[in-house]
Amino acid sequence: MLKKASSGQKLFSAEKFDIRTYTMIAALILMWIGFTYLTSKGFTDMDGSFITSRNISNLVRQMAIVGIMGTGMVLVIVTGGIDLSVGSVMGFVGCIGAALQVWHGMSTTEVIFICLSLGALIGLLEGSLIAYTGVPAFIITLGGMLVFRGGVLGITHGTTVAPLQKSMVYFGQSYLSEVISPVIAVVAIVFLVGSEIVRRKTKEKYNNLNEPLNKMIVRCIVYSALVVATVAILNSYRGIPIPVLIMLVLVIIVTFIAEKTTFGRRVYAIGGNIDAAKYSGINVERNIAFVYALNGLLAAVAGLILAARLNAGTPEAGLNLELDAIAAAVIGGTSMTGGVGKVVGAILGALIMATIDNGMSMMNLDAYWQYIVKGLILGAAVWFDIKTKKGSSKVKVDTDSSNSNGITETNCIGKAKI
Repeated sequence: MLKKASSGQKLFSAEKFDIRTYTMIAALILMWIGFTYLTSKGFTDMDGSFITSRNISNLVRQMAIVGIMGTGMVLVIVTGGIDLSVGSVMGFVGCIGAALQVWHGMSTTEVIFICLSLGALIGLLEGSLIAYTGVPAFIITLGGMLVFRGGVLGITHGTTVAPLQKSMVYFGQSYLSEVISPVIAVVAIVFLVGSEIVRRKTKEKYNNLNEPLNKMIVRCIVYSALVVATVAILNSYRGIPIPVLIMLVLVIIVTFIAEKTTFGRRVYAIGGNIDAAKYSGINVERNIAFVYALNGLLAAVAGLILAARLNAGTPEAGLNLELDAIAAAVIGGTSMTGGVGKVVGAILGALIMATIDNGMSMMNLDAYWQYIVKGLILGAAVWFDIKTKKGSSKVKVDTDSSNSNGITETNCIGKAKI
């Protein structure tokens, strides 16, 4: 009975994530069509419209920073926490890097090492305070946001710190050549198809395969077509932006950590039921601290890329970007109640956020409309999450009613974990 309940729960979670993912993809496609229509005089003048290769290249480069931050935010929210300081930490680390190069003449390698270490240490400190003191994550990270926002102003003295060395600027402004980009596309397709095959064989091994082969083949074809189309569009301008390549590499690494390692399974267990995780022998405090350390590390990467893109450290660096990171994670399917979320979903959420900013800017709309639309989309995403959870509860209740012992499956599962 317990085994069936667990399998059913997993199947339902997968279906829920797919529904949300497909909904977000459909919404993204509609946005792109709408913005293209509005910026091309009804599809009559495509020059300078939203769908041009130059604008798409700028769009994906713009979303890379929020995508990297959202990647770390997914794991934080999965544990049932939140990080309101990540934008300020990003700006603080980026300005530290700029100051080290401009005022102290440090090399790019030295700056990268120092800044990444600093970001991880900040995250570890905040995570340790949250895990070991019992102070809510909201309060700790809110305090951190104020502290590091003040740190940004203190480092820059309210002025722009520039220019950076060319080797640093490379990470924010350069592109892969048109020759290397197709190679990256082939590697990505091989990776995606290989992952699907490995996943299918694993399910066959454990007699858990419930998907026809043709469905997997169609999915692989769609993935491959998307990769080829994306690389072709980017190549028609200048190639794949370096920030986008960095983002994709980090997404693959963090996805592997979240889904294929013991640490990742413990993170989801903590978010799903922290008491059960403790009873099962998981060191909850240590794992939470490590999650925030990873989030701080990714914020540092984003901070360096932003500084490299601007070729400067600025007093406004990272301002309000913590909200975009949280929104990207939630829109991409991460539940605010913890235990549910996919790293890849944050990239989709970041792309939606960047599309709103880019499209409305091209339409010359006032900035306040961007905040209004983002808020509405975020609210809709949370509402969708709540509604699907209610649906899940109804399914469990209907199943429980057939239990002749009068003991609910939820309780049985809870006892089994304890």
